Amino acid sequence: MAPNTFKLPDLGEGLTESEVLNWKIQVGEHVTLNQIIAEVETAKAVVELPSPFAGIVQKLHASAGEVVPVGGPLVTFGDEAPDAETDTPNADKDVTGDSGRTPTLVGYGAPASSGSRPSRRSHPVRNEPLAQEPPATISPDTVQQVKSADTGARRTATRSTPPVRKLARDHGIEISSVAGTGADGAVLRSDIEALIGMPEQAASQPAEATAVLAGDRRIKISAVRRATAKAMVESAFTAPHATEFLTVDLTESMKLVEKLRRHPMLRDVKLNITTLTSLIVTRLLGTYRALNSRWDEANAEIIEFGSVHLGMAVASDRGLLVPVVKDAQSKSLHDLAEELTQIIELGRAGKLSPAQLSGGTFSITNVGVFGVDAGTPILPPGQSGILALGQVKRRPWEFEDQVALRHTSTLALSFDHRVVDGKEASEFLAGLGAVLEDPGMMNIFI
Repeated sequence: MAPNTFKLPDLGEGLTESEVLNWKIQVGEHVTLNQIIAEVETAKAVVELPSPFAGIVQKLHASAGEVVPVGGPLVTFGDEAPDAETDTPNADKDVTGDSGRTPTLVGYGAPASSGSRPSRRSHPVRNEPLAQEPPATISPDTVQQVKSADTGARRTATRSTPPVRKLARDHGIEISSVAGTGADGAVLRSDIEALIGMPEQAASQPAEATAVLAGDRRIKISAVRRATAKAMVESAFTAPHATEFLTVDLTESMKLVEKLRRHPMLRDVKLNITTLTSLIVTRLLGTYRALNSRWDEANAEIIEFGSVHLGMAVASDRGLLVPVVKDAQSKSLHDLAEELTQIIELGRAGKLSPAQLSGGTFSITNVGVFGVDAGTPILPPGQSGILALGQVKRRPWEFEDQVALRHTSTLALSFDHRVVDGKEASEFLAGLGAVLEDPGMMNIFI
């Protein structure tokens, strides 16, 4: 068969590139259809890529740690063992199959453009006879020029991908002066981003010139953390945040959770105070719709969402993730608990799909699991409300005209003040607190 090249597909949500974490195959190996060939990290999740072709791996076009743009070549397959000179990553030749396009696999999003880029070919140098000239005396200046030319030639051979080279050019960074941290010294996006924002003089110097003191260490920024940083900066400097706090007595809600755990219909799901709070929030948002809305600057409108797609912040090894339970307002306590448990476990394992990380309309984060009383959460972009739950702790509390030890927690609600007025935010938070203090009031909302 003619060689086929598998190109990085569109993994959804407008993602433009992915980083190759590791290969599951090697050159010369026979691969079957839909066999997992690599793990790549997008700005949102780690994704396993199945092969759309069967055949022998002739070439891996990227090394682990390299960033590949959508549509960029990943693997070339054929029916014969590869030549020794064509089995290394990052060679310039771009081999495609007869159809000129890569099949779109289920879950990969929109098909890539069917147009193929002309391959770049190396042209042999023609050895032509030179005119006889008298031998010249080689001066020290000539030797220095040859050394300079050789140095320049070696600099142009710096390994990197086109997006990385463009990023360097856009910020005036000479890529040949950057010490790459990728495989075989390849310059990665993170290497360039580490220099962006430095003084111009420092950015133009080799990376080795940056002082690293004893005990310091450099930690590569993952794609998830880069995306989180970008989103948080965008949100913090675009939406005017306001945060309100309310400390509530959760004693009765804690008793209800313990009672529900023993119910035969709920024994197979994981219930806690976060689950119960999430259920109440999804019902309250039907009344306080501004908190389930988005500011649309382009059209000078506020979009009130018809459904509650509940985001739940999850701490993972690669950074903060906010997976989403779709249509949470229509789910029973059992179904909501089941889905929350599933997305939290997948998030911690780094196995969430792009679809599970998109479309949120309101979010909850539980900082109490880290022993923190309260926090001021930052809104995810495109949302107008996020609730932070503090730790549950026993403290002296006035109850029925007496002071008693009660289970309490502090709730913090951050909101976009362009969309939500203080009155509506306060009423929502007070209503949530009232139901948590007297969960019998849930019958009003369920």
